[in-house]
Amino acid sequence: MRQDRERDKDQEFKEKVVQIRRVTKVVKGGKKMGFRAVVVVGDMKSRVGLGLGKAAEVASAIRKGAEAAKRNLREVTIVEGTVPHDSLGKFGASQVLLRAAPSGTGVIAGGAVRPILELAGMKNIVAKSIGSNNAINAARATLSALSAIKRLDVEQELRGKELKIKNVTA
Repeated sequence: MRQDRERDKDQEFKEKVVQIRRVTKVVKGGKKMGFRAVVVVGDMKSRVGLGLGKAAEVASAIRKGAEAAKRNLREVTIVEGTVPHDSLGKFGASQVLLRAAPSGTGVIAGGAVRPILELAGMKNIVAKSIGSNNAINAARATLSALSAIKRLDVEQELRGKELKIKNVTA
């Protein structure tokens, strides 16, 4: 019974490997080889997470990264397949600018930014990566930008007035 629930829970998530790198650790007897995997997990409905996994084999590193990503899931605000307003996320020397796009645009993003936006469920969005294109930092900057997006109902309550959504048209 419990295994069925866990299997159903795992099936609702999709995962993408952003990067796999071979890493070495210098030890007394020489160099010890290993692998680092950067994995993104999302449900295509507004939840997305990022995880890092390190292991001696690639498959183990990917599995560990996916488990870490599932533990670090975040809720993302999506309005009609895009973001309600522009957002800038920063992490280290990486910056990611997210902009709303009209219907039919698709996901215009590159590197580590694209899989995060796709697995979050974004359909029409433009992203610009500024500064360092280090995959981990760019991914974390993207999550930072997504976390900075405000929800309309929360903002209306905070400000005490009715707000209008800027219509994105072609």
